[in-house]
Amino acid sequence: MVHPVTTEIVSSALERAQRQGASLVLLRLNTPGGLMDAMRETIEKMVASPVPVITYVAPSGGRSASAGFFLLEAGDVAVMAPGTNTGAAHPVAMGAEMDAVMKQKVENDAAAYLRSICSKRGRNSTLAESAVRESKSFTEKEALDQHLIDLVAPNEEELLRALDGREITRFNGARQTLHTAGATIEVYEKNLRQRIISAIADPNIALVLLVLGALGIYAEFSSPGLIAPGVLGVIAVLLGLSALSVLPINWLGAALLITAVTLFVLEAKFTSHGILGLGGAIAMVLGAVMLVNGPIPEMRIHWGTAIGLALPFSAITVLLLSLAVRARRNKVATGGEGMIGQIGAAVTELSPEGKVFVHGEYWDAVAPGPVVSGARVRVVGIDKLKLTVEPVPDQSGG
Repeated sequence: MVHPVTTEIVSSALERAQRQGASLVLLRLNTPGGLMDAMRETIEKMVASPVPVITYVAPSGGRSASAGFFLLEAGDVAVMAPGTNTGAAHPVAMGAEMDAVMKQKVENDAAAYLRSICSKRGRNSTLAESAVRESKSFTEKEALDQHLIDLVAPNEEELLRALDGREITRFNGARQTLHTAGATIEVYEKNLRQRIISAIADPNIALVLLVLGALGIYAEFSSPGLIAPGVLGVIAVLLGLSALSVLPINWLGAALLITAVTLFVLEAKFTSHGILGLGGAIAMVLGAVMLVNGPIPEMRIHWGTAIGLALPFSAITVLLLSLAVRARRNKVATGGEGMIGQIGAAVTELSPEGKVFVHGEYWDAVAPGPVVSGARVRVVGIDKLKLTVEPVPDQSGG
């Protein structure tokens, strides 16, 4: 997919090719499309490169659709492998539906941009424009016959042979002859950052990271000192947010996710017979699906991912919150406060001080009145290590 990480990868590869004196850069394309802004930035890097850029749709069965069609046409030489296709470059609105005027503006802007590229490359700008306005697609043979591309090559070796001695016109009008006989291809290896961001740029993976991270952080707050869940949770959340930062976010989706969390908390605090929890689960599913406004299905969160994460997360969250709220409401059962109300027995006579046996331990105690040895007593107060007790009335009938 074409997104900001694509721009960074292409830019780094072009800079390395220039430093190493490469004869050309071969940009392999197999994409359903992506973000228009990222595509424009990538093309800016390509046309400004002093090293010729060959765009190649491969392998067979691949495609270079939507934003990928623009990238294909931006190459100094545009090539496709047999069994590939390109086109379908109509701009897609992200978020709310555009009105007719705005839709026409966006369409005209994209069409003019593509015409400019194709005219500079000496390709069929009129036919290319139909991919924008009518979403037309083309096989490699149709694209070659109608001058949308320059070559069809089954593999990179055949492509290099076909390019050897070919004269091209650069974007600035300069003419250059390619020399590729005996050339070897050096594959650009992404750095660690690029590999990580590329791996998590899928919004579905980003959502998984956010959910798992949130559960890890909650586990740490619930049981301080575990450390590992908190650390891993923070890392997962930061990676998820990093991935979402390069994607178009729909704030209605974000608001629905916040609403879902609020409903989970209310479900734990109030008796709603599951209505609030169900509402939270529904809000979370809808919020997850609407969270990313990708122009293509591959850049959106799938229903299966949203449901598969929302339902277990809802159940776990409501359960954990319910236990936490219930624990806070329960009477303290440890420490000094935990002794209040405990029932014990007088070991010695209390007049008013003596010994009592409470909660499995012997305590010094004082009573407001005389208490005979063996009588049942109730703890009503505690001062350091001395209990204040009162006799428990004998409730046996007589």
